[in-house]
Amino acid sequence: MKMLKGIGIALCLAVLCVLAVQTARADDWNRKTVITFSGPVEVPGVGQHNLPAGTYVFKILDSQSDRHIVQIFNQDETQVLTTILAIPNYRLKTTDKTTITFRERPAGQPEALRAWFYPGREWGEEFVYAKPRALELAKETNEPVLATSIEETTPVEALKTAPIEAVAPTGEPVELATVVEAPPVAAAEPAPVAAAQPVTVAAADPLPETASSLPLIALIGLLAIGAGFAISAFSKRAA
Repeated sequence: MKMLKGIGIALCLAVLCVLAVQTARADDWNRKTVITFSGPVEVPGVGQHNLPAGTYVFKILDSQSDRHIVQIFNQDETQVLTTILAIPNYRLKTTDKTTITFRERPAGQPEALRAWFYPGREWGEEFVYAKPRALELAKETNEPVLATSIEETTPVEALKTAPIEAVAPTGEPVELATVVEAPPVAAAEPAPVAAAQPVTVAAADPLPETASSLPLIALIGLLAIGAGFAISAFSKRAA
């Protein structure tokens, strides 16, 4: 009987561990990140383009193989401030902290958001600016900038198919590879598999981020806990 009781307890603990792992994965796919800016920041996308100093929440809304869509929320996540088109950008060395890069701007002007790297990931988000602004930034920074020809008031859904190019300071189009770092040959093969993971989660679960398989797992956990108590009670009677 002691063995049956031990099995029941072990089963309950195993289910609780599964619940914890599933919760972590559900929170990870959208890469929610809280970021505090000490000064004003310029951002691209559909929505607000100048963020004052403060705290914001970054999330992945959609992640296709060749482009991602990022949303920036206010601190309490009650308002989407801007929705940005981005291209995956590779880095040779990952870090355990969030990395945000900016484009150098003249003194007195807000820094222009360039890329966002989530902790522990080789792939980050290189942000795309509306073409007129991308041309201005390219001239100011003397380096190519990712651009799209869609209007800044375009519906968010259109970002999924919007054309993307890179523009040089001269206004000429250049290869995307001049802006976005391609993966080394060794990493080129597994890259599609890694990119497919968040796509699968997002496509299979179009509900709000709180919707997942957790209710089913929780039900299984409750049943297992009940079974554990039943086994314990039965063992006491037998004793």
